[in-house]
Amino acid sequence: LGGVSLQSHPIHKLRQHRPLGRTQSAPLPQNAQALQQLVVQQQHQQFLEKHKQQFQQQQLHISKMMAKPNEPGRQHESHPEETEEELREHQGLGDSTESLPHGVTIKQEPPDEQDEEFQQRERQAEEELLFRQQALLLEQQRIHQLRNYQASMEAAGLSVTFPGHRPLSRAQSSPASATFPIVVQEPPAKPRFTTGLVYDTLMQKHQCMCGNSNIHPEHAGRIQSIWSRLQETGLRGQCECIRGRKATLEELQTVHSEAHVLLYGTNPLRQKLDSSVTPMFVRLPCGGIGVDSDTIWNEVHSSSAARLAVGSVVDLVFKVASGELRNGFAVVRPPGHHAEESTPMGFCYFNSVAIAAKLLQQRLNVSKILIVDWDVHHGNGTQQAFYSDPNVLYLSLHRYDDGNFFPGSGAPEEVGIGPGVGFNVNMAFTGGLEPPMGDADYLAAFRTVVMPIANEFAPDVVLVSSGFDAVDGHAPPLGGYKLTAKCFGYLTKQLMGLAGGRLVLALEGGHDLTAICDASEACVSALLGNELDPIPDDVLQQRPNANAIHSMEKVLEVQSKYWRSLQRSASTLGYSLLEAQRCETEEAETVTAMASLSVANKHMGKRTEEEPMEEEPPL
Repeated sequence: LGGVSLQSHPIHKLRQHRPLGRTQSAPLPQNAQALQQLVVQQQHQQFLEKHKQQFQQQQLHISKMMAKPNEPGRQHESHPEETEEELREHQGLGDSTESLPHGVTIKQEPPDEQDEEFQQRERQAEEELLFRQQALLLEQQRIHQLRNYQASMEAAGLSVTFPGHRPLSRAQSSPASATFPIVVQEPPAKPRFTTGLVYDTLMQKHQCMCGNSNIHPEHAGRIQSIWSRLQETGLRGQCECIRGRKATLEELQTVHSEAHVLLYGTNPLRQKLDSSVTPMFVRLPCGGIGVDSDTIWNEVHSSSAARLAVGSVVDLVFKVASGELRNGFAVVRPPGHHAEESTPMGFCYFNSVAIAAKLLQQRLNVSKILIVDWDVHHGNGTQQAFYSDPNVLYLSLHRYDDGNFFPGSGAPEEVGIGPGVGFNVNMAFTGGLEPPMGDADYLAAFRTVVMPIANEFAPDVVLVSSGFDAVDGHAPPLGGYKLTAKCFGYLTKQLMGLAGGRLVLALEGGHDLTAICDASEACVSALLGNELDPIPDDVLQQRPNANAIHSMEKVLEVQSKYWRSLQRSASTLGYSLLEAQRCETEEAETVTAMASLSVANKHMGKRTEEEPMEEEPPL
């Protein structure tokens, strides 16, 4: 021990290892030299154990010296592994009563005994310091031995690594911990039942091989910007963040064909498929590869990112449906609502929301699911997946323009087939951008079409394909409408009144970064139950434009035969939100008055029956 220098290994390096005698054994060496080295290590281990026992005996002796005559049962034991804070506290035991543990008091001794007590404390401090130095010296020797062992193993061709350990001064194995336990104040657990968020940086890797995100609207910066905004505003801290995962091939096949899943969900299996189903990849003008002029493909990362988006949405939806979370928002890409059974298109490969709905039906036996799609483009893939299913109501608000806006589907007359007739509702806006649709038009559509049908359907879970490309800031080819981001907060709040609040929003389209960040912030704030800014007066007083009214009339004409609740909406189609609220208030007052009158008449009739008729006097 005397030959080891304290300067050779700084103390802060010593704290990278576990306490004495805790090292796990490495695999047995394969040659004689290494075997001999292992024997040396085992002997050294026994040496350490022996000294550890000596130290504990020495500490017991020190603690007995510290015990006071009037406290025979109180032993304050020390140990080289106790914290530095405790060591300072014990050394200052006689200087101040404030440094003592709770309940320990100092008895006032006569003046002639103070010198002896002071000398006793000095001896105790010196012995503790000596003991600590011995522990450090032994630790240094152990490190030196481990390094020699590691070198011998590497020389024998075996890789040996020692995992990181807790610092020497933090171990809880000290006997003193039984007397003065170290209490670690942990932050209070965040309530689990709140809004859930899901996000994974691996989804950013899906990008064109040309490397230029400026010419590709659906790029990695979309979800990165939204996630940063939620962090900056503090909303992320109020939510429960869950880990994403890749969807399995079986989960993908609940909506997509096996060939489609193998083509776009795996890399090594693609070459094994029949050439007749091999997709026609095209060379894009930028030099990259895509399945069409818009939908880029990255051979290395696209399949993983697409499967991760699906799995993330599925897990979040299941946590909300099972009651583990109140509601949720999935910050995912690539989007999914355009992906059909065997066709990728419109930036989409796998239909995340549709797959989540199918799995809810199969695994949780959820009987009624509402899917609201407020992306400015019609969700042709989602409509296709549930076109004959009466247990999934698909309700889309989108720019249609008589089929002249991408993808061209979503006419009001598309209502479903077979048992699914009436469970496919397309709130298709026609009329181009003269004027473009705004907050008043979407709020009117929600008031007259979406919410009446949704309440009548009475879903168990609500899923939203939450594209934000209807927000002002998107060029006409990608949107062209003029909704504000805050409007989506109002729409979210209305949907929260359905299905006991079990609501999950999954990001779809939206390519203007400011617009999608503002809209995501508004939606998450609404999901958390935060108070939203009131709807501006000009929006409250604005009536929907003529094209919007005509579009809503068309939907009511088609759907009123399936939904009785729409019959009341026809009379207030052209009203502003304020006028509609006044009308509803007047109707409610009228109904209340009629009910009161009816009750009064019943009481009157009952009292008349109970009153006996006057008997006529006898003649």
